[in-house]
Amino acid sequence: MSKITYKSSGVDISAATIFKNRIKPLVRKSFRKGVLKDIGGFGSFFSIPEGKFREPVLVSSADGVGTKLKVAFLVDKHDTVGIDAVAMNVNDILCTGAQPLFFLDYIAYSKVSSATLVNLIKGLNRGCIESDCALIGGETAQMPGMYKEGEYDIAGFCVGVVERKKIIDGSNIKAGDIVIGLASSGIHSNGYSLVRSVFSQNELIKLSQELLTPTRIYVKPILALLNNASTAQRNAIKGIAHITGGAFYDKIARILPHHLDVIIEKDSWVVPKIFQVIQNRGDIQDREIYHTLNMGIGMVIIVDPDYLKVTTARLTQQKIKSSIIGEVVRGSKKVEIV
Repeated sequence: MSKITYKSSGVDISAATIFKNRIKPLVRKSFRKGVLKDIGGFGSFFSIPEGKFREPVLVSSADGVGTKLKVAFLVDKHDTVGIDAVAMNVNDILCTGAQPLFFLDYIAYSKVSSATLVNLIKGLNRGCIESDCALIGGETAQMPGMYKEGEYDIAGFCVGVVERKKIIDGSNIKAGDIVIGLASSGIHSNGYSLVRSVFSQNELIKLSQELLTPTRIYVKPILALLNNASTAQRNAIKGIAHITGGAFYDKIARILPHHLDVIIEKDSWVVPKIFQVIQNRGDIQDREIYHTLNMGIGMVIIVDPDYLKVTTARLTQQKIKSSIIGEVVRGSKKVEIV
């Protein structure tokens, strides 16, 4: 009987070391000022920018890609889901007005090819560059028996910073404020369990290019909107919501004061065809689908009506399509879609 080794048990440490050395030059492309050490140590180091903040507050988020990965496995395409992992995190902390600083990833698998892993890292790196966020570390965990061969899970953790006095938390929202919807790039990264239940495997393959379109990253246009504005214009932006799990009903309600509601007019923007197809194929009720999918609106901004025109104009300058989709009214911290 041959002696048992870690490699014969399913974990190849040598291959993991080769992979880590291979991705170092790639990951360094996302490094920004503040990164103090190269990847590969026991901890990752990042220095908060000096002189930019009087009272810096760190904001963090952890999230994954979800069952969108099943579509990636189906068509063996892995170069975009890393972007999704970054987007789900940086878009969340952006809702507070925070600037992303750094990102760490977690990839777990039983057995996948090195090419798949490299493509995952490429996507992570692209997402970090797009959001001006440094990919400074992570964990690649080989876990025999936990996943099917060729499958994996990917998640991430992001830290950003915002000036204490500039935190956006929805507390200043008032009745009469206007809700602006920012166009999504597609389904983004939530609701795929519903999507996969509607389509056959062959249909998922045919639609895979659209279904794997990465989540739009709103960091640069929104920070340009906030940081290049006068104090009054910045303060006019009362709340920001990332439309992910729970969609319109849960995510917008999260930022509302207890005495206010939001009324969303679903006919105020053109819902992309893919959402219409999903709803029709699944015979899905409006409340269910607007509680699950973004329906073409990936992020929502609540703004003072006096600054509505200047806000939408500046979004257009940043090449973000937006629509006026609703209004804040008195109520009890609820969202109604009419």
